[in-house]
Amino acid sequence: MVTKLKRFLIGRPMKSHELAEEKLSKLKALAVLSSDALSSVAYGTEQILLVLITLGTAALWYSIPISIAVLGLLTILVLSYRQTIYAYPSGGGAYIVAKDNLGVSTGLVAGGSLLVDYILTVAVSSSAGTDAITSAIPVLHDHRVAIAILMILTLTLLNLRGITESASILMIPVYLFVVAVFLLIIGGGYQWATGHVHQVTPSPYGAAVPGITLFILLKAFSSGCSALTGVEAVSNAIPNFKAPAERNAAKTLMMMGLILGTMFIGISLLAYAYGIAPKAEETVVSQIASATFGRGTVYYFIQTVTAAILFLAANTAFAAFPLLAFMLAKDRFMPNMFMVRGDRLGFSNGIIVLAILSAILIIISGGDTENLIPLYAIGVFVPFTLSQAGMMKRWITKKPAGWIVPFTINTIGMLTTLTISLIFLITKFSQVWLIFIFLPTVIMIFKKINQHYRDLADELRIDITTEKPVAKGSVIVIPVASITQVVRNSISYAQSLTDDVVAVYVGFDDESIKKMQRKWDEWNPGVRLIVLRSHYRSIVRPLMKFIDTVEWKTAATDHVTVLVPQFITKRRWHNLLHNQTSLLLRAYLFARQDVKIATVPYRLKK
Repeated sequence: MVTKLKRFLIGRPMKSHELAEEKLSKLKALAVLSSDALSSVAYGTEQILLVLITLGTAALWYSIPISIAVLGLLTILVLSYRQTIYAYPSGGGAYIVAKDNLGVSTGLVAGGSLLVDYILTVAVSSSAGTDAITSAIPVLHDHRVAIAILMILTLTLLNLRGITESASILMIPVYLFVVAVFLLIIGGGYQWATGHVHQVTPSPYGAAVPGITLFILLKAFSSGCSALTGVEAVSNAIPNFKAPAERNAAKTLMMMGLILGTMFIGISLLAYAYGIAPKAEETVVSQIASATFGRGTVYYFIQTVTAAILFLAANTAFAAFPLLAFMLAKDRFMPNMFMVRGDRLGFSNGIIVLAILSAILIIISGGDTENLIPLYAIGVFVPFTLSQAGMMKRWITKKPAGWIVPFTINTIGMLTTLTISLIFLITKFSQVWLIFIFLPTVIMIFKKINQHYRDLADELRIDITTEKPVAKGSVIVIPVASITQVVRNSISYAQSLTDDVVAVYVGFDDESIKKMQRKWDEWNPGVRLIVLRSHYRSIVRPLMKFIDTVEWKTAATDHVTVLVPQFITKRRWHNLLHNQTSLLLRAYLFARQDVKIATVPYRLKK
């Protein structure tokens, strides 16, 4: 039944050679990998206005030059990551760039930051989507945690079905959102150009604003840079593209940058032209849509697809997290399970772990992830900075033809993203201080995992020229509790392997011991029975002492194998009706250095 349910939810298993069919076209990749970046249009301008409004409506004109500065940084990041795609076509983005150019530890900082960022992306996006639903249907507010987890579960199942299938479904709302925003920009621009805008501009462009400081402008700029989250996802996921992967990834990145930049600057210009100020009860996009189209069908279409894209922003993480985890696992910094492809050829373990961790985060925060947004931003801009610095080092080291221009681009980008990171740390320290504990902890875990794998490799490594298998005899010890079909089956199997078989019975009193010896002699299976007396009613302890004695006497010439008879019940709940002595015995034996363990199952029919 479990298998049938799995097939229904996930689909049939796919053969390995079908992996080529799971690669993404540019159109599908743009939908899957840019949902996080494109969704930021819904709140990027608003984040700038929220900072500026503290000085009054007269300061809102600064949103235009700040938006242009954000657009400039977006251009630098897109050009930089385009260079990264061609320089590192195997994917991995900031992690690979930093590791290759700045050292392993720096690479782990970038990789760890991105992993944390992707977990936060899913949590924050699911909460944002939930807020949109509960705003429309207030009665659901008390169930926001359950709704957010249901959203995560839905995305998890979609991604477990395979990246191509999930892309075919998810591209519809993503492109509807793009259409909706462009419809809003064109409609709003037309209304403004024809003089149908009723709002009055708060203040003339360029008017002096008392109390304005560079720090406030930088804070507004850094807040607006939340519109840049998700830009790195394409460079992380190059292996998901159809061939030629790097060329298709680069074109997808350029398309994403062009669409994102146009939508962001368009919303910012309309917000200024309409005299929009941020409100607690209504988003900036909602105010523009309402002023442009009224509260009719078009307005509700824009609001619906905006809510959908905020929720689907989490899908970028579901596409990028498993691939980054794969890269780290391949370098032995994360468990090997992240390198395993599932039934549908995706990295299922990465998808499932991402879903579980983000769901836990939502449960802990009670569905209110607003305080996580600064931490989320730090998780984006730290890898941005390290990636730019890594590419700078690459240009200086290799000095290819025409390297000055890309080096200059990366230098400007690195200084800008570093400044933004520092602003976030200074202005939001009370919300991001956890990064100073969490990130070193993650890196320490990476290094511990890597140390384990290196120790394991050293211990398991063999010299095939000198180290050959050593032929030994075999002694098989069979613990028995009574004479049954299970014991007969185990003895029959043991005798097929060696003539040196001994059965061991542990008795608690003289009567049970004599009874067992009498029945054994009568049965006469051709195997010697050793009887042990247990004064403390323990089966394991005297048995372990006997095995130690046998192992000590025969270690030089024979392998000692403990063959544990075990019956398998027809119904799982039947196990509750029986002592699990065999499980306990195996648990003890696993800790022994030189004793081999084997289990002979006997399957019950009733």
